[in-house]
Amino acid sequence: MNKIIITGILSLFLLGFFPDRYHNNLKEVNNKTQWIDSIYSNMTLKEKVGQLFMVATYSNRDKSHVDSIQSLINNYGIGGLIFFQGGPVRQAKLTNTYQSISKVPLLIGMDAEWGLNMRLDSTSRFPYNMTLGAIQNDSLIKQIGNQIGRHCKRLGVHLNFAPVVDINTNPNNPIIGVRSFGEDKLNVTNKALAFTEGLQSQGILACAKHFPGHGDTATDSHKTLPTVGFSKERIDSIELHPYRALFKKNISGVMVAHLNVPSLEQIDGLPSSLSYNIVSTKLKQQLAFKGLVFTDALNMKGAANYKEPGDIDLAAFKAGNDVLLFTENAPKAISKIIEAYENNDISEERLAHSVKKILGAKYDVNLNQFIPIEINKLVEDLNDETNVIINELAMSNAITIIKNDNHSLPIKAKTKAKIAFLKLGDGDSKAFISTLKSDISIDEINATSQKEIIKALKNYDKVIIGYHRLNYRETKTISNEDKSLIEKISKTNHVILNVFASQYSLKELALKPINGIIISYENSELAQTISAKIMLDNLNAIGKLPASINADYQQNHGIEIKN
Repeated sequence: MNKIIITGILSLFLLGFFPDRYHNNLKEVNNKTQWIDSIYSNMTLKEKVGQLFMVATYSNRDKSHVDSIQSLINNYGIGGLIFFQGGPVRQAKLTNTYQSISKVPLLIGMDAEWGLNMRLDSTSRFPYNMTLGAIQNDSLIKQIGNQIGRHCKRLGVHLNFAPVVDINTNPNNPIIGVRSFGEDKLNVTNKALAFTEGLQSQGILACAKHFPGHGDTATDSHKTLPTVGFSKERIDSIELHPYRALFKKNISGVMVAHLNVPSLEQIDGLPSSLSYNIVSTKLKQQLAFKGLVFTDALNMKGAANYKEPGDIDLAAFKAGNDVLLFTENAPKAISKIIEAYENNDISEERLAHSVKKILGAKYDVNLNQFIPIEINKLVEDLNDETNVIINELAMSNAITIIKNDNHSLPIKAKTKAKIAFLKLGDGDSKAFISTLKSDISIDEINATSQKEIIKALKNYDKVIIGYHRLNYRETKTISNEDKSLIEKISKTNHVILNVFASQYSLKELALKPINGIIISYENSELAQTISAKIMLDNLNAIGKLPASINADYQQNHGIEIKN
């Protein structure tokens, strides 16, 4: 009785003091419920099951691929699409076509962890998460999330499978690496919160991944089933920390990884994505997550090796997932789930639970009133000047000086020191050396053999070594040849090493003899230009390591230099 009285008083209070807001919110809830119920009640069983699937599609493939997607929409009522490689105009046109033939509007998703450029040409990219992890000002991360959200919205994408919240405590991780914000759970959490807030402020659904934590794995779940051997207590304390914080801020989705986690699932070799204990008991019950639960791609070997196509999808749904991504065989999978439903192996309540959540998400992104994507000026809108400004701010705040013996940095424009530049690695260095030459006199060393290089450097006061990696997502260590050369030069010369790659590339290099070390994280033209300006005292150095190199250079280490 007391509870009823209190509820009544609260309702009167809301009506009396916030009548417009209360009625508007109530009306919106009612409108959403009515829309969901009206759609659900008018669907066949096959169409309801079809809503559970988001299938892979591409904008750079031929007519037969387009025809196959249209067939899945027309004949199976699939719920959504995940776009992969292609271009923005082609994708927008296809989205409009697919939406026009779908009885229920399609939820469009993409992996846009560092922007649409992760998948599409003619679009802007932003720094990798590990680079962002070096930034001390989280408002910049929010700006990036906001900008990526704007791009998604302009392109008709409703769901971004980001942020990655894996805590990369294993430097040899072959699949997460620079996709992680770093190795510290607090830094990862803060960055993920900021990114999510920015993304969702634009009405885009964010999806944290890869639950329950892919950061300390030594194998790639695309190729095999990685094992996470930690105790429940360790996972609860470290890996799940970002999720708890994000759930309090109402993140829209979570992606469940394909992992072997013995402490959370007793069945040997059962992927986490197919585990009721992990998906339903841990994620949905114990952690009380109410948003959409997505599988990772079901064609990945971490899951695909466990069961046959169709059986995998059924197992994933029975485990508690709402949305089944990248199925290997949608018709077979839909048939399997329908068969289980008709055999009372899946209840109407269970099916309605997921389908209505999916429809609710569609309502939240305004798919109850779909408007075709405007093609005119699409590329221009996705590549405006704001991208450049945000990227410059991000790189300027990320680049990290980790060693500065004898005040090697910055190098003053009026220096009389004789300086040489040696480029190592397979990447380009044009913007870096060009910016350096704008302020100081510097000679490029073009010798090829170690003996010739060491001989050529004898007459120089300082040697700047730029390590430029073409694929700067790689976290592998520098080659033995480059390692040997750097160590030999640093024994006889005053060396400043600038690394345009992950800090992990230095983990086997002897760093003690090197006088100055800069981590620039990426080998983009922008990173090269800004890093050179920092070296020349034209910009401040304020970044901190997001993950450790070794015992001497650990996470959050960084030497600030301000001009």
